[in-house]
Order: sequence, then C-alpha cells, then structure tokens
Amino acid sequence: MTIIFSDETDRLTPELWHLMESAGTRALNYEFGEYFKSAGIRTEDVEAEIGVTIVDEAEILELNREYREVDKVTDVLSFPQFADREELLEDLLDDETETLIGDVVICYDQAVRQSEEYCTGITRELIYLFVHSVFHLFGYDHMEEDERRIMRAREEAVLGSIGVVR
Repeated sequence: MTIIFSDETDRLTPELWHLMESAGTRALNYEFGEYFKSAGIRTEDVEAEIGVTIVDEAEILELNREYREVDKVTDVLSFPQFADREELLEDLLDDETETLIGDVVICYDQAVRQSEEYCTGITRELIYLFVHSVFHLFGYDHMEEDERRIMRAREEAVLGSIGVVR
C-alpha cells in the first residue's frame, strides 16, 4: 500500500506517515486478505494507493459544501474511486495495474479538537480518522446502528493490530 501525502504544513511526521501506511496495509489485508490469498497474492504485493491530504478548517468547509452540500466543518472526507466493493476488489486483483482506491482529506484543526475532547492524543486521532475513511473507501457506512457497529469493529481491529489504542 502506498500513501500519497499532501501536507503543506508539514504537520505529519515520518513516523505518522509510516503508521498510516501500516494501517492502510492492515485494513486492506483485513478486508480483502482472504480474496488475495485465494488468488495466490500477498497483500504486500498488491499495488494500491490512497491519497491523503491534510487541510485546515476553511478548506474542509469548502469541500464539505461542494461535495456533500453540508455547511459545516467536518473531521474527514472520503472520495472513493469505485462505485462498490466488488469493482474495487476486481481492480485490486488485476496485477497489471496499480489501483487508486481513493482520497482521504483530514481536517487537522478538527482532529486536534477531537483528540482533546476524547483524550486520545493527536496521533491516535489522525490514525483513527484515516482508518475510518479507508473503510468508507471500501464501501462501508455508518448511517444505521448495525452498519456503525460493523465499521467500528473493523476500525478497532486495524488500530489494535498496529498498536494504536485508546
């Protein structure tokens, strides 16, 4: 898994980048590992990319207005490249192409506020928002309570696997 970072403020340290890449690979393996295994592919050999951009409140507000028609600051936005999970899996299994799974946009200022509110620390909050968004890229949502529980269990499994816990 390759993460393409855009952080013009340099708030993301190399250690944080590494944690995000590890989390992305673990999420990919958690979600699609059995499919890769049955196709004789190691998760580490899957050529997949996710774009990550860190923005301020003004930028996330503008994006939220434009793409979701919601006039408020949010913590993270996900922009999947595939219409559904099956289409994504098909592309991931095609070893002829690198797969851009989608883009994640994280509002740093909102992450700081939430890390203070939830007493998690900024590293845990940023990694959580990234993993949360990755599962949105995989097609998960949390509009209903049962969806929320499924998504949260996957997020916590990935976070735990890289040692990022509450």
